[in-house]
Amino acid sequence: MINFEPDYKNIQDAAFNRTAKRMPLYEHLVNDDFMEVVLGKKFSDLRHGNLRDKEEFFTYYCEFYKRFGYDAVSFEHCLSEMLPHGGLLGGHGTSVLQTYEDFEKYPWDELCDMYFDKFSESFQALGNVLPPGMKAVGGVGNGVFEAVQEITGFQHLAYISCDDPEMYEGLFKRMGDVSLEIWTRFMKEFGDIYCVLRFGDDLGYKTNTLLAADDIRRYVIPEYRRVVDLVHSYNKPFLLHSCGNLFEIMPDIIRYAKIDAKHSNEDIIGRFPVWVRDYKIGNFGGIDTDALCSLSPQQVREYVLDVLRECELCDNPGGIAFGSGNSIPGYINLDNYLEMINTVREYRGEFST
Repeated sequence: MINFEPDYKNIQDAAFNRTAKRMPLYEHLVNDDFMEVVLGKKFSDLRHGNLRDKEEFFTYYCEFYKRFGYDAVSFEHCLSEMLPHGGLLGGHGTSVLQTYEDFEKYPWDELCDMYFDKFSESFQALGNVLPPGMKAVGGVGNGVFEAVQEITGFQHLAYISCDDPEMYEGLFKRMGDVSLEIWTRFMKEFGDIYCVLRFGDDLGYKTNTLLAADDIRRYVIPEYRRVVDLVHSYNKPFLLHSCGNLFEIMPDIIRYAKIDAKHSNEDIIGRFPVWVRDYKIGNFGGIDTDALCSLSPQQVREYVLDVLRECELCDNPGGIAFGSGNSIPGYINLDNYLEMINTVREYRGEFST
């Protein structure tokens, strides 16, 4: 193994849709338990301790990314981690927002301070221990659609859209205001440790979008644009992570939200080269996470090389960052993960297997 020296400019170039000197590796998330197995060190509980504990946590966290050839670490804290009366994004329960009066009483004005009271120390600890040449990708997790669902649930949100259109529109606008307020403070206090800013907002499933396309255009994309404009004012790129079949709205997201890059791909929706071919933005992703779970290491190697060769054949492929199409959960086969990493690193000329 060579002595790897990270350079965050590679992943920043890829996000800006520029061909990087070294095609970067990228993961939206890597499970802490998986990192512990790979590093042979229990450290995940340290993230809940004091500043010194958190610095030790992030020392190991960054070691994982550097050891396996990443130019940047991925880290965010999500709005869903702190929203009062939340837990309904992907969960079950009764929303506290049953009437417009409930909506007005929700503690919107307190949310920004709550976010930083809870998470500032973690961002500070990460910044304190980043290795030379590395920065972070991430920021304030959750776009407005996921954040709204956290306090309404998807089913109740659908009811609100029919029963109280004023509240429905107000939810996106007010959550967008909160998001922008938090992002504004975040960029001032922690923007320097980030080279690419992002949030995740899963807008679709395998055949369509979760909301009507016109609702996404009217209520979601304008809120994206406010955050993206803020990030651009710092001369940094914005990456949208969004799962699902977004083909109907991708042109609108690119044109009106002004995102620089997109992550997430599933073969059942469209193999990674389809995104590279059709959307001239930075494209992050590569191997379907399901394939990474189910194939043999040799099949993983063949899959990765096939995708890379297909991308080479695309007209002006531009900025690419390679990794899984979603994330690395704790149950991923370690040999398959290592085969993916080693194949990419061999492809970019770092070493031979």
